[in-house]
Amino acid sequence: MKCVLYLQRAIWLGWREFAWEKVMRWIMGCVLMTAMCFGQSGSTEQEIGAQPAAKAGPVIPAGTKVALSLKQAISTKTAKEGDAVYAVTNFPVVQDDRILIPPGTYVQGKINHVQRGGHIKGRAEILIHFTSLIYPSGYTVMLPGALENVPGAEHATTKGEEGTVRQDSDTGKKIETTAKTAGAGATIGGLAGGWKGAGIGGGIGAGVGTAIGMLSRGADVRLEPGTSIEMVIQRDVPLDGKRLPRSGE
Repeated sequence: MKCVLYLQRAIWLGWREFAWEKVMRWIMGCVLMTAMCFGQSGSTEQEIGAQPAAKAGPVIPAGTKVALSLKQAISTKTAKEGDAVYAVTNFPVVQDDRILIPPGTYVQGKINHVQRGGHIKGRAEILIHFTSLIYPSGYTVMLPGALENVPGAEHATTKGEEGTVRQDSDTGKKIETTAKTAGAGATIGGLAGGWKGAGIGGGIGAGVGTAIGMLSRGADVRLEPGTSIEMVIQRDVPLDGKRLPRSGE
């Protein structure tokens, strides 16, 4: 009987040791798997971090000046705010031996402000902003561009950071008109009544000339088709390098 009990006890103890060994093996397996996962994760992160950053595409820098020619006439006499403006580039813009804006690229903009010359004071002004580049391939880029200069315009200059085009002062012309009218009046008065008549005629002529100057507006700003103008890019403009024309195209 005792032998049977000893045998049962030995079997039970053996089973406990076997079960405990299985548990320990399972725990060790989990620990090893976890360590391998963390090792692979860290290796992947290191590989990702070691990869070089993607190379940035070409950019038209802020402040770049672009030579343009107008495609249509613009006048403060007929222009309205919101009217479209069309121009074309005359000269390539190059950076790092690569053409960013080729000649013949279309530039579109709009008129933001129009002011006609006043009767007594105030000169004619017009403000233009450029909004897009259209490459010969049809690739279109939105941009903020302002009018920097109007070297091809007569009797007009730009003012301010936004490039408002202002007509030159015509005060001298109005004074000349008054003087001519006064001289004509004096001549007629002198022929009619001697020196006294000349004085009266001159005064009347001067008054007429002044009235003409007050009633007439100042000269309008007028930019003819083909007028050379200069656009300045107001902020960096990223480009798609794959869509830019290659050398020789």
